[in-house]
Amino acid sequence: MRRTLPIVVALTLLGFSTGCAGDSGPVSTATTTVTAPAAAPAGEVTPDATSSAPTADSPTSAASAPAKPASEPQPAPPKAVPALTCGQVTGADLGSPKAPFYDHTDHIPLLDGIWNGEDGTGVALQKPCAIGDLDGDKAADAARAVVVRTGGTGQFWSVVFWHNAAGKPAYRTVVDLGDRTPVTSIGIAGQKATVVWLTRSDDASMAELDTRRTTVYRLSGVTVTELSHTDTPYTP
Repeated sequence: MRRTLPIVVALTLLGFSTGCAGDSGPVSTATTTVTAPAAAPAGEVTPDATSSAPTADSPTSAASAPAKPASEPQPAPPKAVPALTCGQVTGADLGSPKAPFYDHTDHIPLLDGIWNGEDGTGVALQKPCAIGDLDGDKAADAARAVVVRTGGTGQFWSVVFWHNAAGKPAYRTVVDLGDRTPVTSIGIAGQKATVVWLTRSDDASMAELDTRRTTVYRLSGVTVTELSHTDTPYTP
């Protein structure tokens, strides 16, 4: 009996500890090992995951890029002024206080290229006509031959110049060529008007035309200036 008692006690204690273990569940014996990051070499900066994220104080590259300035609207090109026409001047005016048409300081209104005064004076546009820029404003002006009849045998030929005022003829001046000296052609180029007309030499009679004259004129405001002329013999 004395020998079996310690064994029974030992078994009893062993069974008691096993029963307690079953009530509390198995106890894990695993351990977690935490490995510290290796130290960065001297002089090298270890990037921080939070430092790369944009913050309110450090704007992103897209926000910091300067915005493109809005393109300024360009002014519309000026509209081209329509050229005058030879038909258009048939309803234009002649004469002005600054540049009288012969002795007419008032405006003479043409109707279909004709005007008749109360004193018997008659004005009629003739066929020779030219369109082109005479004053350098890139708008085509007009020059046309005119005949003035005073009731007798006289037929005074001249060339009238009109400025292009926004597409409408505005009288500028007239150049008188003389009695019975018909104009055969007019041309405009290089801001000059070239007029070809018939005249007579100094020893010829009024009824005789023996010279073809080509005269070049330049217009400046209401002043017309003869630049040159050349004469060639003419035979009717």
